[in-house]
Order: sequence, then C-alpha cells, then structure tokens
Amino acid sequence: MLTSVSQYTLRNAFTVTGVGVHSGAPATLTARPAAPSSGIIFVRTDIADRPNVVPARWNNVTDTRLCTVLSNKEGVSVSTVEHLLSAFAAMGLDNAVVEIDGPEIPIMDGSAADFVAAIDRAGMTRQNAARRALRVKRTVSYQEGDKEVILAPSDATYFGFEIEFDNQLIGRQKFTHQLRGDAYRADIASARTFGFLHEVEALRKMGLARGGSLDNAIVVDGDKILNPDGLRFRDEFVRHKILDAIGDIYLAGLPLIGHYHGIKAGHAMNNRALHTLFSQPDAFEIVELGNAAPRKTSASPVRVYGEEIPVAVTA
Repeated sequence: MLTSVSQYTLRNAFTVTGVGVHSGAPATLTARPAAPSSGIIFVRTDIADRPNVVPARWNNVTDTRLCTVLSNKEGVSVSTVEHLLSAFAAMGLDNAVVEIDGPEIPIMDGSAADFVAAIDRAGMTRQNAARRALRVKRTVSYQEGDKEVILAPSDATYFGFEIEFDNQLIGRQKFTHQLRGDAYRADIASARTFGFLHEVEALRKMGLARGGSLDNAIVVDGDKILNPDGLRFRDEFVRHKILDAIGDIYLAGLPLIGHYHGIKAGHAMNNRALHTLFSQPDAFEIVELGNAAPRKTSASPVRVYGEEIPVAVTA
C-alpha cells in the first residue's frame, strides 16, 4: 500500500497471545509505536544476558525451514515472522517495535487476519518523515531447478504466484494480487498455512510443527481437507504463498515498488531473491514517495532498548 508519501507507525500498542506453530511454546507479542525510519524491530523480552534486539532485515535471516527465522549477531532469534510482516506491509506500517517473550511469533489461526485486526484496533498515525520505497529498475531472478522467484519493474506493487502439487485437491494454482490494504483484507489476509498429514510425524521429529493443529493450519490428507469448516477460498493454498511472500520481501526494510512472481518457491528462495537483487546495485533504487526523481537519503541511527539501530536500509 503506497498511497501515502509519509511514514506510519502505530497510534497505540497492541498485544496478541497464542502458540508457536513449530515450537509449541506459548507466546505473547506486543507491538508498539517506533521512531521514523527505524523500520520493524523485534525485541526478545525473555532474554536479558545479551543484546536482545533483532532488526527485521533480509541479511538477518538465518533459517528458512517452513518459516523465516531472524537472528542477531549474539544468536538471539525470532521465528515465523512472515505473517506479521505481511500484515505490516499490506497495511502500510513502516515503523514498529515488536516485543516477544519467546522464540516464535504466535501462529494465531495460521493466517494474517488476526494481525490485521490488531492493527485496526490500535490504529496508525502519520509521522513527520517522508516515506521511502525500494523500486525495482531491472528484472532479476533466482532459480533452483523448476523453482524461481522473479523481481521485475512495475509502477505499482504486485505479488503473483504459481504452485503445483502432486495432489488432486491442490493441483496447479495461480494468483496475482495488487498489494493494497482493502484488496489484501478481502483476498489474502485470511488465507491459512497448510500441510500434509503424512508429513506431520517427520516434521515433529525435526522439532517442527509441535504447535500445529486444525485450529491454525489447513491439513490435507490425500483428497480430503481435515478441517471441519473446509477451505476459505477454493485456491487458499496459493493465496497463502502470496501472504508469505509479502512478509518475506518486506524484509528488504522498505516497501516494494515492483512485481514479485514466485514459481513453486518458498521462504529460502524469497530471501535468496533479495540477496540477488541487492548484489546488483543497478537493478534497484531507493525513492522518496512524492518525488519525481530518485533521491538518496540518510538519517541518524535510532536507539531501541539502549542499542543503536541503523535506519531501515537495503544494502
């Protein structure tokens, strides 16, 4: 959502509680207003013996097995950040401090709908700072076999995705979404994460999916949906992949002006696509919204919990 030329933060703090889908641990999350140009900052409030601040940046991603994990230099991590970041990106929230009392963001119902509702309750407020965005100037891609992520120039923000599963219920699905708050609420926010019943035991042996249930994920067993209420969309699976991609790409530290297209991709490839983009300085530029020409900007670092954090930058 790039209609505003000013940055936004929360008007009031909000708190949500739930369970981590992979850790199975209970979690309480409180998001608070933050200074202009600070971006999204995670703070592990349960850790006091070393620096506990983890900026939401693409180069802080340390694990991408079934979710996106961020870590700081001291090894403090926060996992499953993608749904919350997806809601922030879609609602146009530039700056927030997110306190979490454990290692994983609560999964809620497996979608971003509860986070959007929490943002609505808290409200957002305009800040006295120009909004900057990451504009894709030249198409770049990252490919592994039949999987690919493409970042291409566009005048607006689009997320497209294609999936194909050897499963009659899912099969091949395609969807393209123009990222706007109203469209996101209607088409993307409530699409849930999904998994296959036959994979659950293996995932739990890997220490994953310990908190997964029919309350927070679509579970597929052959040609059946095990959730009593069925699907929210006929193509809910590909819509959730778009939800994830929006959150992963927001780790650029700035909103995107460009067209993302994923083909059978996941968290790892989304992050590799950002690495690929930022390794080619002629493929992107940072623009101030409302300015006709690209304009480089600089700002002093902000302080969060006593730590000096660089302003939201890409490279």
